This record gives sequence, C-alpha cells and structure tokens, in this order.
Amino acid sequence: MTDAGGPDEQLLHRAAGYARRFNTLFEEYFDTLGTRLDAPSSSRFTPACLELLRELSLRGGKRMRVVLLHEAARLVTAEPVDGLDAAALSIELLQTHGLVHDDLIDDSPTRRGGPSTYYAYREQFPHHPHAAVGLTVLAGDLALALSLQVLLDAKVPGAVRQAMTEVQTRAATDTFMGQIIDLERDFTPTAPDEDLLHRVADYKSARYSILAPLQLGLLAAGEQPALFEQDLRRYARLVGICGQLRDDYLDLFGDAATMGKPTGTDIRDGKHSHTVSALLSAPLGDAERAVLEAALGDPACTPETIAAVREIGERRGVADRMRADMRRHAEQACLLAADWRPRWRAEAVTFFERLPLWSVERAM
Repeated sequence: MTDAGGPDEQLLHRAAGYARRFNTLFEEYFDTLGTRLDAPSSSRFTPACLELLRELSLRGGKRMRVVLLHEAARLVTAEPVDGLDAAALSIELLQTHGLVHDDLIDDSPTRRGGPSTYYAYREQFPHHPHAAVGLTVLAGDLALALSLQVLLDAKVPGAVRQAMTEVQTRAATDTFMGQIIDLERDFTPTAPDEDLLHRVADYKSARYSILAPLQLGLLAAGEQPALFEQDLRRYARLVGICGQLRDDYLDLFGDAATMGKPTGTDIRDGKHSHTVSALLSAPLGDAERAVLEAALGDPACTPETIAAVREIGERRGVADRMRADMRRHAEQACLLAADWRPRWRAEAVTFFERLPLWSVERAM
C-alpha cells in the first residue's frame, strides 16, 4: 500500500465511509422490518427468524459489494444518486440469503465470528433436526424475497426499478446455478479442469458480487449497462476468478491466526477447489500423493497432516503458480478497466483499476 495520502488510501477511506453509512442503514432497516411485514401476530417463529437474519446480516465485513455499487454510480456522476440505498440493501440481503443456504449445504457451525443460522436452529431444536433444516431453508428464502422487495419499493422511476429488479433476479438465478455446479464439481472422478473451476467462480460469485453491483450502480446513475454488457461481464469474471483463487489459496497457504479460522477446510471436505485441483495435477511423488489422498475428504485430518500437504504444495510450486495466476487475472482486469477512461469519470475508473490488485495483495 502507498503512504497515508496516496491514491490507494484515499480510495480505501472512501470505501470505509460507504461501509459505515450502510451499516447504519442496514440496522435501521431491520429495526422497522417487523412492523412492515404482514406476519401473523400469533407466530413466535417469524420474529425469531427475523432476529437471526438481522444478527447474521449485521455481522458483515468490508461491504465490498456496497462499495462497488457506489463506485459504479461514481463512474457516471459524483452527485448523490437516488436508489443506491435500496440497491445496497438488496445486494446485502441477497448475500445473507447465500450465507444462510451455504452454511446449511456445507454443514458450517460458524459464520462471521458467530453461529451460522443452521446451527442456531439446531441448538434451538436439538430433537427436531428436520425442523432445523426447514427453518434454515425458509430463513434464506425470506432473505431472498426481501432483497427483491426493497427494489420494488425503491423511490426511482418505474423503468429503473424494473431494470434493477431484473438485474438482481438474474444474479440470484445465476448464483443458484453456480451452487449446483459447485456441488457437481466435487463428484467428478478426476480433478476438474481450469475452465470448470472458472465457470463455478463466475456463476457462484462473480455475477452477484461484482457484475450485479456494477449494473445496479450504473442504472441508478442513469446509465444503460446493457450497452457495455460484454465489458462488464469480462471484468466481473476476471475479478471473481481472482477472488476465488485467493480464497482457495488462503485456505491452505494462508495464516490461520491472521484469518481467524483454521486452514485446510477444503482438504478435509474433499472439495475440488483451485488449490486441491492444482495439487492433484502436480507432479507428486508416490509418498506425497499418498499423503494428499489420505487427507482429502478426511474430516478428522490433523493440523500436522494439513501442514504436510501445505509443504508439499510449496515444494512442488503449487503456491507459486497460484499466486502467478491471481496476478495474471488481476492485471487483465486492470487493463479492461483502464479502457473505461474515455467513457466514464477517471477518478472512479481508478478504483476499478486498483480493486483486482488489492485482492492479490491480500493473499501475499
């Protein structure tokens, strides 16, 4: 990073401001949500469900999707833009939906430093496991419906409201298909090829985390993102792949203390992530391959075994190749964003040029 007055620090300061303001907005949204829903007054489970969604939602991190939304609007204008608050709520409610369902699919006990919605219901209904599953599914479904409802209620012209709702509906649909092919990927008899890994990252993450915020921000600012569809999709895909590479890399080669969670989760779960696939296709010796294959899919795999797999990956150049792949995708995304300068405001374009490189730097 540059010094305190450098362009990166200025951009990050602006991003932190978006996040702080949104966190206040999100809290206010949940404070009044119960009064705006037509829930039966006799229901005890509905308020409990809303509280779980609130608690999970307000445990958010950097709110990068919200930042992308605001910076996309700044590509067009530096003036205040109507509809951004509704779009930000929609984006983060869709994210909440994804977290609730992901934790159920992955049987994850924790999320963002607290219990997952699924495990909260399991604790509440220890003798009714089917009820815990059902309520978790319904909680995620409710978050999805709310994410669309806030757009339908947005105080923007009808055509803009419809276009924004269509963007989020497509993003949600693509994400669901991404989750399906993500599960399908782990049933392949051999390590998946790069094309499949990238397709999963595109559908499951890039389209709702990067492409949709870009489109929503441009729409709110009066731009027509459909005119630049291919550019936006290529940029989102590259950034999404870079981010997934980073996450998969850190899962084995990251520092557990810094991340606040143990490494080796994908190994224990037997997931064919970028890292695991790179290990499986590396030129390993017989003894090295035996260590990897014994660890893969073993939920009781010890930290010592994970450390041994990590050492194999470092020795065989897997870590170096993954870092190089991250940087290659990031640099390609930067070049794409640089081409936006004749079209949009240079100050905001700089943010999208720098964003992919921040992703790489977080993995170093």
